[in-house]
Amino acid sequence: MQLLEGKKILILGIANHRSIAWGIAQACINAGAQIAVTYQSERLKVNVEKVTKDLEGVTLLPCDVSKDEELEALFSHLKETWGHLDGLVHSIAFANRDDLKGGFTDTSRDGFALANDISAYSLVTLAKHARPLMQERGGSIICMSYLGGERVFKNYNMMGVAKAALEMSAKYLAADLGPHQIRVNIVSPGPIRTLAAAGVSGFASILDHVSETAPLRRNISQEEVGKVGVFLLSDLSSGVTAETIHVDAGFHAIGM
Repeated sequence: MQLLEGKKILILGIANHRSIAWGIAQACINAGAQIAVTYQSERLKVNVEKVTKDLEGVTLLPCDVSKDEELEALFSHLKETWGHLDGLVHSIAFANRDDLKGGFTDTSRDGFALANDISAYSLVTLAKHARPLMQERGGSIICMSYLGGERVFKNYNMMGVAKAALEMSAKYLAADLGPHQIRVNIVSPGPIRTLAAAGVSGFASILDHVSETAPLRRNISQEEVGKVGVFLLSDLSSGVTAETIHVDAGFHAIGM
């Protein structure tokens, strides 16, 4: 039996074939899951259709997490078609480019609010909508963070603060939803060449530094994050919640 056989999983955050969410989606399908994938707009729908066109049984649904009416429509559709939800993957983050460079004291008020709304609060409101579809049989929610939410990284700025908010939100959600047997965990991958990473100045040097410094002396892949995602979405992790799992070749453990 495959680890996710019969499970229904919602995945948010696929932008293109380089997305971490895409790596998780592929791993979930290979493990036997039925998945639904969201897209933010009609423009981005084209990219999502391209990467999922060869996969059978994948449902594409619109959802801009900043719009309550789209969230309500998304979960209403899942309730009508699936009846329940076993897993939710949150792989969404956004900050204005101007708030990812220069001094952190230059962060704008609107930029601070926007980054936290899209990157962190979205997890809270998604969990709220998912709870009624999970609470009868339990479920698993995972979100994607980065070491920049724990330590200061040059040019990560506002995104690091938003990731810190995301991680603590996940832990509070784990405490809140635990009585319903809904688990909430954090995956913290090492740097991967994604669309989001392209907005971080000097990203290539980060990749080089990690590959030279991490215990495994290399960077990690989408596939490796996907395998950890499958573990957290499966019954193998039934006793794991409020946990941060670093998938970064061990880089997070290294000091000077």
